[in-house]
Amino acid sequence: MDNYVNHYVVVAIFLVLGILLPVVALTVGRLLRPHKPTDPKRSTYESGNEPVGEGQVRFNIRYYMFALMFVIFDVETVFLYPWAVAYNKLGLFVLIEMVIFAGMLLVGLLYAWKKRVLKWN
Repeated sequence: MDNYVNHYVVVAIFLVLGILLPVVALTVGRLLRPHKPTDPKRSTYESGNEPVGEGQVRFNIRYYMFALMFVIFDVETVFLYPWAVAYNKLGLFVLIEMVIFAGMLLVGLLYAWKKRVLKWN
């Protein structure tokens, strides 16, 4: 029973540290940093130039869709590398799982292609 309670104590300690350390670090940073606000410091900074135009510009949704597709397929390739390195040790079952995984990626790519997400005008 004591060993069982010890696991909860360890989790509680990590939970308290996980909350306490960032709060303490941000508080100490706030206390130690210089605070001398002036009008030039409060103005919007654009590469040393005065800001021109509105701050909220609308972009075409294609930019976001293209970026999202890149992130999805880029992150998925991260999962392929460890599998390829350890392929000899993993066996046939993991090969079948990776074929299913790659098939799902291919279905997603074909869907995006059909919806013309990858077409750049």
